[in-house]
Amino acid sequence: MSDPVAAVDCGTNTIKLLVGDPAREPDGVRRESRMIRLGQGVDATGRLAPQALERAWAALDEYAALIRAAGVGPERIRFCATSATRDASNAAEFAAGVRARLGTDPEVLSGEEEARLAFDGAIRGLAAAAVEVRGPALVVDIGGGSTELILGDPETGPSVAHSMDIGSVRLHERHVRHDPLTREEIAAVVADVDAALDGCPVDPAAARSVLAVAGTNTTIAAGTLGLAAYDRALIHGRELAVADVQAQVQRLLAMSVAERRGLGWMHPGRADVIDAGALIVSRVLDRLSVASITVAETDILDGIAWSLVR
Repeated sequence: MSDPVAAVDCGTNTIKLLVGDPAREPDGVRRESRMIRLGQGVDATGRLAPQALERAWAALDEYAALIRAAGVGPERIRFCATSATRDASNAAEFAAGVRARLGTDPEVLSGEEEARLAFDGAIRGLAAAAVEVRGPALVVDIGGGSTELILGDPETGPSVAHSMDIGSVRLHERHVRHDPLTREEIAAVVADVDAALDGCPVDPAAARSVLAVAGTNTTIAAGTLGLAAYDRALIHGRELAVADVQAQVQRLLAMSVAERRGLGWMHPGRADVIDAGALIVSRVLDRLSVASITVAETDILDGIAWSLVR
């Protein structure tokens, strides 16, 4: 058994913690997730909003207590953050707040490192669930600010990857003003997504296996599976027909935010922006050459944790 580690993945919408020994999943790991919407307004203002920073500090105070209780020192913590935390004009304030609470600096990953960690996390998690992944495999990671497509071999890792500035929070804030969104707003989001995919060097049609990771994908999977409540164990490793996922996307787009919040499997902090996220999912699925995808509950957070125990 290795010493416990603490991995933090700080995204545009969610900040997630994995603390413990990733080799002893699930018994040796504790997972936490908080919707902090750190990227609130960043696309328009270039700054991390004061309210967003307050939400981040509240979550990190909780995480710091859990990390201390697990006996993890600063040298065994890795905090990886979205590029917004580097590019925002008040990025230094964010870095200082993280350092004060966790004793480590936030790290903005290179595109190559982000791809490697996300691919590794997905592949390891599915292998642990005895799910066979045939190469070439495509990992589709849809976040609040960006979407990553990573194509590679399960044995040797990524061969090509690309990060696109299309995410659920970014595109919702940019285009959506009505509830539910209008046909014109759908068209505007789709235009941005298609433009990004057209310029992406990763061809989704080249994949024999498609692995859908992160909150937008797993939430839509919960709905596609007809779950009464979100259940990680029932989602991880499940194979879903592309046609069934596309049907679920259309149901979500027709709902109001209040109706989405009433779904037992929908986190209330995701209900408003899931419309743009679902459209990203749909447009990626349209470019696949396979009829089904596999959902993974393990992702870059797990890759970060594994990087600490090697």
